[in-house]
Amino acid sequence: MAPHEEKTNESAEEHVPMLEVHQEKDQDELLPSPVSAVQARPASSNKPKMSAAMIIPIWIVLSSAVIIYNNYLYNTLEFRYPVFLVTWHLTFAAIGTRVLAKTTHLVDGAKDVNMNKDMFLKSILPIGLLFSGSLILSNTAYLYLSVAYIQMLKAFNPVAILLISWTFRIQDPNKRLAMIVLMISSGVALASRGELRFNLIGFLTQAAAVAFEASRLVMIEILLHGLKMNPLVSLHYYAPVCALINLAVLPFTEGLAPFYELARIGPLILISNAVIAFLLNIAAVFLVGAGSGLVLTLAGVFKDILLVTGSVLIFSAQITPLQVLGYSIALVGLVLYKTAGSK
Repeated sequence: MAPHEEKTNESAEEHVPMLEVHQEKDQDELLPSPVSAVQARPASSNKPKMSAAMIIPIWIVLSSAVIIYNNYLYNTLEFRYPVFLVTWHLTFAAIGTRVLAKTTHLVDGAKDVNMNKDMFLKSILPIGLLFSGSLILSNTAYLYLSVAYIQMLKAFNPVAILLISWTFRIQDPNKRLAMIVLMISSGVALASRGELRFNLIGFLTQAAAVAFEASRLVMIEILLHGLKMNPLVSLHYYAPVCALINLAVLPFTEGLAPFYELARIGPLILISNAVIAFLLNIAAVFLVGAGSGLVLTLAGVFKDILLVTGSVLIFSAQITPLQVLGYSIALVGLVLYKTAGSK
């Protein structure tokens, strides 16, 4: 299975225009979608099921809510501590997946994973490092850029995955994919050219987040090829690792400053924020297999359009006609990318 196919099927994020069950990841973002290494498990009697008509709107609402809520925390409440927030999300997720493992069948897939020291050190840890980097960088970008512009930049994720896959010869390039790469790249370039509040630090931060996320997904394909995990099983393993990595980074980036702000923000905000992010990952379990890859991709595109619109309406972000044109070109490229990957 090629990495670009996995990305469409695995994340819920957070954080990407192509539906990552995921995730866009939305991943994305937030707790974009922690990873699933491969496609969903074959249908079984205890596999959670929900119709596409029901779960896709739920996923769209939760994925958008995570991004908008995080941006509200960072820029409206001025709680500008992305490393702390991501660490809190991961800690909550690590505890939450273990509670679900004891009380539901949603994490039963973890019983099929033969986790040992060698696998942890050679696969889980390096992928966890990339995952932490992706989460921290993608959240930090919200301190400098609008939600709308970040969603436009995320359209470049599939291009980064393809470029890395071609470099490591995981996938062979062809003319159709090359044209799609050119199309998406041109669209993102036009969107960037039209950005009225362009910030170089924010742009480079988001670009680095895209590189980390693409590298993570390619690394999953290389190191965990054949291992089947749904998004919650992946979160079960990666959340504790990434939380500890982020906790080690926290003293050197934000120090004690976020802890002094906790009283001002209050527990209700932090807990509700983490709950929404965790619910997004639960929704991802039901999302996998709920519809065809193209249907889920179109749902992801619709979600991103809503986020761009919401950014304008809620946060008064300014977008230009050139950005609308560029982003439209990139989104068409994303749909073509999925159809090319499905053949």
